[in-house]
Amino acid sequence: MISVFPSVTAFDAALSDLPGPDRAAQDAAAARQAQLTKPAGSLGRLEDIAIFMAGWQGRARPCLDQGRAIIFAGNHGVTAQGVSAFPASVTAQMVANFQAGGAAINALSGAAGIDLRVVPIDLDRPTDDFSVMPAMSAEDCLAALNIGAGQIEPGLDLIVLGEMGIGNSTAAAALCARSFGESAAAWAGPGTGVHGDGLAHKIAVIDRALALHRDAPLSPFETLRHVGGREIAAIAGAVLRARQLGVPVVLDGFICCAALAPLAAHYPGIIDHCIAGHVSAEPGHARLLARLKLDPLLSLGMRLGEGSGAAVATGVIRAALAAHDGMATFAEASVSTSK
Repeated sequence: MISVFPSVTAFDAALSDLPGPDRAAQDAAAARQAQLTKPAGSLGRLEDIAIFMAGWQGRARPCLDQGRAIIFAGNHGVTAQGVSAFPASVTAQMVANFQAGGAAINALSGAAGIDLRVVPIDLDRPTDDFSVMPAMSAEDCLAALNIGAGQIEPGLDLIVLGEMGIGNSTAAAALCARSFGESAAAWAGPGTGVHGDGLAHKIAVIDRALALHRDAPLSPFETLRHVGGREIAAIAGAVLRARQLGVPVVLDGFICCAALAPLAAHYPGIIDHCIAGHVSAEPGHARLLARLKLDPLLSLGMRLGEGSGAAVATGVIRAALAAHDGMATFAEASVSTSK
């Protein structure tokens, strides 16, 4: 596979040169919305979604014919510290469940009418325990970024991103804390079901990691490398490549959004082509969405991960595009626009 980002310098250069939306397509979509048989603004956020999608797809009447959910999976060495309610072996077991069609994301992506692709990354080789050393070498982190980027191809209308990886809520909290200069307690939550003393232990492990890596560079790459994970870096690479190719992105929960925390801390515009599918029940997610200035489409109390909330939100996006494309204009319907 050809590397989209052959070096860290190339990754940094891509972040500093983010293309914007097609303003002419946005304007044309907004003009169409003004002509449809409804009071102005009466479809609320559905109108905004249609205009957003028009800008990033570069067409006044955007579509959702080629949608794809991509679920990256990785294992984390920090699980050796007892930060999860489940063993690391569950990651591979759930990947097998995805591949057999038995998981929530299989059902929900099917209901949303989008393809599903599962991408396990070196499950037999967990990242290093970032509470005692960097999670990844520079080579491993760059490889993970390129695995993510390599999943995005021209012609996609929308991608839904998700993850699977026991221990990755610990990595997500560490990424947010390091990116925004805060303590672990501000970001760590129960994840797979860690409460009480277990949560306090998780927070202590993250704080120990933050202290260990305090003097490491705060660049997006180095933060991902020191306290991230392979599947998390892959999400970051996929989002950046989607931006380069003009493919809009639907983000899932806390871990998925945390992949963008180190990027957004330096380049806030990285989220401009992204929709937050939902706000999860993981406490740090609402806080992170506020930091990213993303308004979630849904709030359903979900906390599963694996792209599930983003897949459900895709149904709303599909509805927005159907109304935008399928409604008649006032002129077509011979409906008066004045008293």
